Amino acid sequence: MKLDVNGKVHNVDVEPEMPLLWALRDELNLAGTKYGCGVAQCGACTVHVNGDPVRSCVTPVGSMAGKKIVTIEGLGAGKGLHRVQKAWVEHGVPQCGYCQTGMIMAASALLAKKAKPTDDDIEAAMTNLCRCGTYARVRRAIHSLAGNKVEADPAPAAAPNGQTI
Repeated sequence: MKLDVNGKVHNVDVEPEMPLLWALRDELNLAGTKYGCGVAQCGACTVHVNGDPVRSCVTPVGSMAGKKIVTIEGLGAGKGLHRVQKAWVEHGVPQCGYCQTGMIMAASALLAKKAKPTDDDIEAAMTNLCRCGTYARVRRAIHSLAGNKVEADPAPAAAPNGQTI
């Protein structure tokens, strides 16, 4: 079976019902797409299929014939960090980082379809789960990319144990 991933066609010898996630990770060694829940709830496995965000953990690889798949590794298209990745860094979005590849993929798909999303648009598109609770920073990063005025990130503070947070 042929898969068009990140602009390159790959031949994979897998069962058509295999989840796309495992074909990407195990067959193509693209480990940026994460396994989170296996039931399309958390969004850690989000990739683009023909520009749309898709949960790869429940998407059969056999349904991908003739479609263009983009993973987090292909998002910058060899030009360094994608603008969403840069905004994530600028706004300090990730904490543990596990969900962030899926979040970045969902945000980049949203911004490709709607250059100036509202809070309601962001709420509807960003259904990914983040155990660290970075949702406010995700929203701030997306608004900054849309050219909307955003509040400055808060200054670091000293925690009682002396760490800077």
